[in-house]
This record gives sequence, C-alpha cells and structure tokens, in this order.
Amino acid sequence: MGEQNVDQGSDENTRRAFMKALLDEVRALEDMHENGMFESGIRRIGAEQEMFLVDRAARPALTAMQILERIDDPRFTHELGLFNLEANLSPLELGGDCLRQMEAETEEVCAIAREKAAEVESRIALVGILPTLTRDHLSLDAMVPTARYFALNEALLRLRGSHFQINIKGIDQLNFKLDNLMLEACNTSFQIHFQVGADEFAHLYNIAQAVTGPLLAACVNSPILLGKRLWHESRIAVFEHSIDARSEAHAARGHKPRVHFGDQWVEESVIEIFKEDIARFRVILTTEFEDDPIGKVARGEAPKLNALRLHNGTVYRWNRACYGISDNGKPHLRIENRVIPSGPTVLDEIANAAFFFGMMAALSRRESDIRDKLQFADVKANFIAAAREGLRAQQIWFDERQMTAQELLLEILLPLARDGLADSGIDAADIDRYIGTVEKRVKSRRTGARWQLASLDAMRGKASDHECLRALTNSMIDQQERGDCVADWELAEFSPSQDWRDSYRTVGQFMATDLFTVRPDDIVDFAASLMEWRYVRHVPVEDDSGHLLGLVSHRQLLRLVARGGRAGQTTMVRDIMHTEPLSVTPETTTVEAIRMMREKRLSCLPVVKDGKLVGLVTEYDLIVVAGRLLESYLAEDSEA
Repeated sequence: MGEQNVDQGSDENTRRAFMKALLDEVRALEDMHENGMFESGIRRIGAEQEMFLVDRAARPALTAMQILERIDDPRFTHELGLFNLEANLSPLELGGDCLRQMEAETEEVCAIAREKAAEVESRIALVGILPTLTRDHLSLDAMVPTARYFALNEALLRLRGSHFQINIKGIDQLNFKLDNLMLEACNTSFQIHFQVGADEFAHLYNIAQAVTGPLLAACVNSPILLGKRLWHESRIAVFEHSIDARSEAHAARGHKPRVHFGDQWVEESVIEIFKEDIARFRVILTTEFEDDPIGKVARGEAPKLNALRLHNGTVYRWNRACYGISDNGKPHLRIENRVIPSGPTVLDEIANAAFFFGMMAALSRRESDIRDKLQFADVKANFIAAAREGLRAQQIWFDERQMTAQELLLEILLPLARDGLADSGIDAADIDRYIGTVEKRVKSRRTGARWQLASLDAMRGKASDHECLRALTNSMIDQQERGDCVADWELAEFSPSQDWRDSYRTVGQFMATDLFTVRPDDIVDFAASLMEWRYVRHVPVEDDSGHLLGLVSHRQLLRLVARGGRAGQTTMVRDIMHTEPLSVTPETTTVEAIRMMREKRLSCLPVVKDGKLVGLVTEYDLIVVAGRLLESYLAEDSEA
C-alpha cells in the first residue's frame, strides 16, 4: 500500500506546501524526460503476490500482524486488511529463464507464508475475492492499525460526505452501504510490472490498455462476494466502489472515480497521466518531501519524488504509471498492470503474467501505433465485458472484428504472445509451459471463476449456503497446494464429515434470506396464499423501506377462521398480525436463539439489523442444526 509515514494533510499550510512540492516534482519529471535521464534499453519485470488468510473454518483470519512478526523477510508486508498479506518479488530482466525464476520465488514466498500462518492456526488462499467473506469482516476492527489506513479512510469519507454505496448486478444482486473503505480489502491480486523507456512509454502504455480486456477474460477468479454471484471478475466493480471518493455532485457531473480504466489514449508521454491525476483528484494524504527536486535534476541527480509517488498511490488506474529508482541509481518508468487476480495457483498466475509480457513484446514490435487499429471506446468496452462475462465476453479487435474472448485468445493473442516471448529470448520450454497453461484453461473454459460457480451449482441443495462456501474455499486451498493448474481441478464437493459447527454458530450463517413478505394494508387472503404457495408457516410484515412491522403466522389465520372470520378484501394484515414479534440480530448465537424459542415457545424468529428485516429463523432451521449435531455424535459413537 506504499508509504506509511503519512498525514491527512488537514492543516491548510501543510496541504499547500505539499501541493507546491507536487507541482515542483512534476516539473522535475518533465526536465528528466527532456534531458533523457530515464533508464532505457533494458526490460525488467516484477510482481506483487497478495493473499488471503483463513482460519480452520475457511473464514477470514485476522492474523496478518502475528504472521509478520514471525517472518524475518523484507519481501513481506501487510495490506489494508488483517486477513491479507503481500509479498514483493525481485525484479528480473526479461529473457532466458526469468519466468521460471519468478515462479520459483512466488512458490517460495507462498511456502513461507503457509509455514508461518500454520503457527497461528491459519492458511493462505490465493483468490481474487474470498468466498467466505461476510459483512462482519468489513469493519475497522479488521483493518491493519496504521496511520496511513486510518488517514485514508477518514479522508475518503470526508470527500464523499456519505457512506460508500455498493450496487453490483450479476447472476445475483448486491446492494448495501458501508461506512468505511474495508471493501478494498476484499480484493487480492497478482500485480505485475513492466519496465519501459521514457520515449516508448506512450506507445507501450496504449498497448497495455488494448490487451488488458482479453488478458482479464482469460484469468477471471473473483465471482463471489458476500455470498452473491456477481461478475466473473467482481474485483473490478468492487474496487471501484471501495475507493470512490466522489460526492453525489461530482458523480452527477461525470467526475471519474479514483479507480478507473481511463477514457482516452496517451498521446506523448507519462507526464500526461501524472498531470491528469493531479488535476482531477484532490490530495488526500501528505508526506515528507525533498527540497528542490528541480535543482537535483539540474545537477544530474535522481530525485525521489515522494509527493508524486504518494499521490499516484491514491489513484488506482488498472494500468498504472510508476516512477522508481533502480538499484544502480538510475530513475525508471514502469507500467503496473493491476487486473490479474490472485490465484487460482502460482502456475496460473505466472502464466497470466507471461501472457501479458508476450503480448506487450509482440505488439510493441509489430504495431507502430495501436491507436490506428482500435478505438479507445472499444478497448474500454472489452475490459468491462471481460470483467462481467469472462471467456464468453464479446471482444472487438483489429479492423473492428468482433468475436468471443475465447476465440480472440485462441486464434490471435496466444500465438502472438508465444512469438513475443520468443523474440524476448524466453526459453522455449518455459513458453510452452506458461502459454500452454493459459491455452489449456481457455480451451476448456475452466477459469477460476467458472470453477467456483460450477462447484457451487453442483453442491446446490446438499447443504446451507455457508457450508457450501466453506467447502468451496477448502477445496480451493487444497488444490492450490497441490499445484495443478485450475484447468485440471476437480469440482469442489460438500462433505458431510467436515466439521460443520462453524457454519452454525450464529443465526446469520444459516437464516433464510429469500423472504416473501406482506405489507400491513395487504388483504389477509394474500398472506394465506403466500403460505400455501411457498409452503411456509410465517410471513413477515414490513414497510416499503424494509423495517419489520409485524409477523403473520399460520396459527393466526386458523384463529381467524375459528372465530368465524373470513379472509377477504375487508380483512387486512394489520388486523391480525403480531405487532411486536421478538427478533434477533445476525450476530445472535444459535444457542441463544434456541433458548429464546424454547422459553418463549416461539416457532419463528425474525432477524433484524438496524431495524430492517434481513432474515428469518424457524423451527425447521433449528431441526437441521440439531440433526447435524446428533448425526455427528452418533457417528463418533459408532466409530468408537
């Protein structure tokens, strides 16, 4: 996440001084560009491995700081969430066995993380979004307690003037508000870096934009968030929502969110990107900066550009321009591609990186200007379509040729990437290994996203949603550790023998959420019909905002009939509903709910959060819980 020695810059003098430093650093960057100070003639690659931490129940484990205390390795650092880790891999010169070296180092850091995580009863999971995440994990209690993160959270909320609103439509729909930026911690990626010369930056950056949509289609691995099946790569939508600092007025004017793909080609140099991001996005963090960067450039020295780098780190382009200083002391420029999700395996990740590097190398040699072959609007549409649909997304390529992503990859881009890697001097065996891995995945249409969705579909009806998501996550981790690429994975299966207790500790884990409700002014006949059609014995009563107002039970309908009443147009739900039903929250323990229902002789408990109905727990749900408990104990007795 970058520089930790930061401040919100709430003091006006501090903010003005930082802005002055930011402008000076842009001018220094322009002088460096004009004077040819940037390193050129060498192509380096690098990567950042992000990962989730999970507990024995496959839920997020808040153990990042405990693990880091046990790891004596400067490559490791924390991310935003206490259930995330990051490892920064060594830069390598593109050529020879560099990809094999990158794979070996990635396996090494994952092995270290696994070993140290096991010491605190945790495991690592490589996935874009962890399927078992819940709303409970999106609180500041789960955020790494550093000044940068708290400052960033407060600054974004101040700019927005309201809570973050999440609304994503996929197979299911997710719609809720969040009062912090922890949604960002839902995303982990395998970010890759591609060093370029200053004079070739615009050309190569535009190529990176052009190939990002097809690249994403091949590697989608984030279809599930908070139990909802959304986009094949939901990270794209989730990340945009998580860092959206726009007020309603700015959004209405079409102001870009801080996470964005861009709206136009780069014309001449990297300077355009830095200037646009300073012009469009307000400074939200400040840090210490060096004196007189312009003078340093005049003396032939490479400035650190701390202010520019910090501001750049608060704007999240999917292809981000990065400034750095190499070990040899020379300043350089990199393109950081941020779209590749973490997982499903290290082999898949390196294959995705190789695919990107190969396309970049080939197109940089074959095309003098990619803008002559593609409209930017089509490139951006390719990216969004790939995030939504993966391999079946429609893509537009050269000469406005339209085809599915699968066809584009197999017919044009994978052969192109092979040629590009060969031209870069990559070992032939490694080209076959990595491009072959992507090709196998594309031919079989077995991306990480499709594996997750197919696994859930196969388990449907065999267990609760929470149990299925746990089984999915456990299977994912087990198969990751074996190392086979995702195209060779077996679908996850629900095992009744697994320790299911962690799926039933609170009512929020197994409550019914697909509810059929009535309004107070509805006729009683409607409530009776719902019970008959849906085979339920209780119907909640709510207003148009979702606030729980009452409960109608099958017993109340029988009582109405027994007293000579008749359900019809003149009898309304408000006339018979129980107006003060006892309710619980999603965090109420299952044991407490059982005791309440037994002591109060209740057959149903509405589940309410912030006054609004979110679920329902019935006697039948608790029979399922008790049945699993009895089955488990009887099985243990028989084995003994």
